[in-house]
Amino acid sequence: MTRRPVDTGAPDRLYTVTGGRSRADDSFDLVTLVVAECEPSPGMQSEHVRILELCRHPTAVVEIAAELALPITVIRILLGDLLATGTITARHPRLAQSAAASHPDTALLQEVLHGLRNL
Repeated sequence: MTRRPVDTGAPDRLYTVTGGRSRADDSFDLVTLVVAECEPSPGMQSEHVRILELCRHPTAVVEIAAELALPITVIRILLGDLLATGTITARHPRLAQSAAASHPDTALLQEVLHGLRNL
């Protein structure tokens, strides 16, 4: 059995795309949803433009990596750039669900209270 290399991109291209950086922002995991907040502007890096085009609707980091055929670490670096400039927003699905779960519906609580009183 032959092993395929994990990174199929040319190392010099990846170095150029990330500006030589190798550390990714830890705020992006594979299922973090990314949404573009604006349209691409002239002079933007082509990978940034493509990310903004892909993220017109909420898109997971892993989907972005698959569409651009780039390693996750490179995508995280590029997303960190875009997040720093405010051109994207990122949200982890579990955080959104836990925030909603921490604020129970008051109507439901009232019904439960009435049911308990009727016992």
